[in-house]
Amino acid sequence: MTIEFEGRGIVGGFAEGEALVTHETISGWGGIDPMTGTIIESRHELVGVCFTGKILVFPGAKGSSGWSGFFQSTRLLGTAPLAMVFTTVTSKAVLGAIVTRVPTVSEFDLDPLEFIETGDWVAVDGDRGVVTVTKKAERTDLRIAS
Repeated sequence: MTIEFEGRGIVGGFAEGEALVTHETISGWGGIDPMTGTIIESRHELVGVCFTGKILVFPGAKGSSGWSGFFQSTRLLGTAPLAMVFTTVTSKAVLGAIVTRVPTVSEFDLDPLEFIETGDWVAVDGDRGVVTVTKKAERTDLRIAS
């Protein structure tokens, strides 16, 4: 099963890979370890999980403007996600995506957090503002309104 989401391209380019999904916002400063690409925020649902080489799907950024600096460090250290898909546009999330230089899409017609699961195969086209998801397994509870 394949699902396509239309949104707004924030950073151009194309990447595809395995999704890493969180329903919690991510803190940059103190929330991630840029050396390893791991979420270290103690109360986060993905604490200890590495986003390097994954398509990071999340609601958005929280915390200070340090978010962009920490995510830029992941690019410089080679630990960045392949692409970002987020639902809440804030200046820190957008700036973080820009300095990380990975394809990024936001502002969707449907909420991707309701459909994308960790392990799904996701293609992010930042130029077109399109995210295509191939489900890892069939879900019987999935209903998509037309």
